Formats: sequence, structure tokens, C-alpha cells
Amino acid sequence: MAKKRFMTLPRHILEGEKLHPEATGELSAILLQLSLAAKVISLEVNKAGLVDILGFTGESNKSGDEVKKLDIFAHETLLKAMDHGGHFCVMASEEDEDIIHLPPHQKIGKYVLLFDPLDGSSNIDANVSIGTIFSIYKRVTPGDGPGTLEDCLQPGYKQEVAGYILYGSSTVFVYTAGHGVYGFTLDPAFGEFLLSHDDIKIPKRGRIYSVNEGNYYSWPKGLKDYIKYLQANKFNGKPYQARYIGSMVADVHRTLLYGGIFMYPGDTRNEKGKLRLVYECNPMAFIVEAAGGRATDGKKRILEKVPESLHERIPIFIGSEEDVLLVEKFLADAEGH
Repeated sequence: MAKKRFMTLPRHILEGEKLHPEATGELSAILLQLSLAAKVISLEVNKAGLVDILGFTGESNKSGDEVKKLDIFAHETLLKAMDHGGHFCVMASEEDEDIIHLPPHQKIGKYVLLFDPLDGSSNIDANVSIGTIFSIYKRVTPGDGPGTLEDCLQPGYKQEVAGYILYGSSTVFVYTAGHGVYGFTLDPAFGEFLLSHDDIKIPKRGRIYSVNEGNYYSWPKGLKDYIKYLQANKFNGKPYQARYIGSMVADVHRTLLYGGIFMYPGDTRNEKGKLRLVYECNPMAFIVEAAGGRATDGKKRILEKVPESLHERIPIFIGSEEDVLLVEKFLADAEGH
């Protein structure tokens, strides 16, 4: 117990590095810089109601969402924290239309960083949990010059590390390097992330479904049938419960811990849903799969899809393996009729 209590994020990263003699320490340095950015953003989120940082900037990002001031703060904080270490050749943010090149005077590295600086930001004013999502790849283009769009459009299974930071009643940093998922909670007393969720394993089946049911009449028949099935049946003697926060980080975090399924399907108005493949779906799929779960677009594994553009949207069904397999069966059966 004592070891767990004093297992800080830096110590956990360094101990993990020792298990891989070939490690250069670069990924460790990247994670530590990300955790620093998380602390800065967390501070600003916590005092957002007290300063003139809430509200819209009056602009829209590439995805068509109105940009909140706190989104811009998080975006710029991540850039400042990550653009000078010499680890990256290119970056991309959900808040930026194009890829982001490193400052010309900085060393070019071998890694690629993709991030959603503030997921769920429409909930900021209501003090609902929001978060940062990040994804790290190795560059695929040859040479040691600046990275390109090709480096950013890799299938999700090639991720080296993925993670998210949840800014809620406490700030939680969750990450995986593909083997094991670990969560750290920020102790505000001395400003350090402490191990709070060791080797997270998602239950094989849960009894919580998470989806915006306001879109019910726009859904395909298979999904409607699936929801009716959940509402009419019980699992281990108990009915399914509906839980939907509207912030992917918060909804997936709960699903990861308790089991069940989070869905953002396509519908008649948004055929491909509204979530972005490279900034949201790929990193979350990498995390959930590393915890023993499943993530698909209803037919195909999310991590096998090759992105066609930086801001491509995709339907997603993610969570406990048995729950995701069941919704896939309902979707397939409906298509077969």
C-alpha cells in the first residue's frame, strides 16, 4: 500500500522505462511534459469561473464547432509545453485546420503528437467534466526534416502512447503504451500525480449504456432495436442504466472503470457521427483495447482504419467487449433484412 501511495507519475514512467533496455527515454520525457501541461490547464479550468476566460471567442474551428476561450488556452499551453523538447517532427490539434510545424530553430524529432486540447468544451460553463486527449506516433516519412500530413494520418494501431486528462472533481491522467492502462490523480497539496488506478481492466460486460438518445429517431434500425433490447432485458438480474454526460473523456472514463458501452453513431443528419478519428476515437480505442475492451465503427475495428484527413469523423461503439459485440450483431442483423 505504501508503494502505491507514493507511486508518482514520473516514478511510474521511469520504472516502466527500466523494463525496456532499448528505451531512449524520449517517450518518458514527452509524458512528463504532457503532465506539466495538464497541471497548467487544470489550474485554469478550476478557476475559469472566476476570471474572464469563459464564453465563446466568436470563431469556429475546422470541425465547425464554436471555439471557447478555454479551448484556445489549452491548445496554446500544449503547444508551448511540447514544441521545444526536440522530440517531435510535426503536431496536429483539433483546434487547428492544418498540421503544426515545429518552430524553425527547434530540433526535429522522430515522434508525432496529435491532440484534442479540450474535449467536451461545450460543457465548460456548466462546470461539467472536460478533458484533454493525446496520441503519439513514430514518424513514417524518411529523413530528419519536418514531418508531413502523412505522418499524422496513420492507422491507430501504430500509436506508441495514448492518453487523456480528465478535469473533474479531481484531475486524472490516464495513459497506456499498449500494455496496461494506468491512472494518476493530481494531489493539489503538492502538485503531483499519484497512482490511483493501477492496471485498469474494463469488465467484459457492464450494464451502463451511454448515448445521446435525443437523436433516436435519426438512428439506423439496428441501433434502435439494440436500445429497446437493453431497456427490456436485465443483466445479472439488474436492468441497464442510461448515463450520458456529453463529454467523451468523461463518458469513456466511466465506461473504462465500470464497464458498459459508449456510442456516438452516425445518423441521418450526420452519417459519420461527430467524433474525430485521429483526435478522439483512435486514442480512446487504443486505451480501451489495452484495458481489454473493444472499439469499432459498428463493423470494423477503429484502430485498423486509415485516416483520410485530419478532421475526419467516424461513428464509434466503444467499451466492454461483450457489449460492443452485441450492438454489432444488432446492426448487422438489421442490415441483413
